Amino acid sequence: MTAPSFRLDDRVALVTGAGSGIGRRLAIALAEMGADVACLDLPGADLDVAVEAIEKAGRRALAFHGDVTQATDLEEAVDLAERSLGPLRLAVNAAGIANAAPAEDMSLAQWQKVIDVNLTGVFLSCQAEGRAMLRNGGGSIVNIASMSGTIANRGLTQAHYNASKAAVMHLSKSLATEWADRGVRVNSISPGYTATPMNLRPEVADRVERFESETPMARMATVDEIAGPTVFLLSEAASFVTGMDLLVDGGFVAW
Repeated sequence: MTAPSFRLDDRVALVTGAGSGIGRRLAIALAEMGADVACLDLPGADLDVAVEAIEKAGRRALAFHGDVTQATDLEEAVDLAERSLGPLRLAVNAAGIANAAPAEDMSLAQWQKVIDVNLTGVFLSCQAEGRAMLRNGGGSIVNIASMSGTIANRGLTQAHYNASKAAVMHLSKSLATEWADRGVRVNSISPGYTATPMNLRPEVADRVERFESETPMARMATVDEIAGPTVFLLSEAASFVTGMDLLVDGGFVAW
């Protein structure tokens, strides 16, 4: 038996939210495993770090500024990626936002913005990517959800965020079943508390101590620790894995 390969050599990938945090690290990780990577983030986002790191890894990179809530932006990003790099086979949808407010006080605008980006944005991303992969004969998509889609975080008033991430998990399962017999796999990853700029702000320092104390591994994840599970799900090593949500949470939901 030949050992399964975790390599992504010569495949073309699109990563949304590639300007910072988890999205940036995943874009670079895909290149380190052999993929050429198109990086997408909002206008004004710094994509240079990701692009430079991808090129340093010896792979081709493409930067595209667009909004995941706009279907035309995603269609243009996929089209440019395919014209510049080749047929799209891989995608990671990491674009997302978070904020908090008590449910009884939350404005409709605040609710809608989080749902628009975190859920509708993932759907539109998958739709544009899926169309290309179906046309190309197959591919693999990983959506970044959150353990907040499985549990309601203690002390955080974020019903909109939690609901959006739970929906991403089920959206991924739904797309997986629709596209399974045509060669497109769709999975999600649910990180626990992770050391990203969002969780390293001075104003949440007291919460970080609590996050870590409530995690069995007694720390937050590094962005590097989200890369391995993502590469696994994209690779041929996970060729029979679809419709799965993979918790990467240091054991948080086990307590």
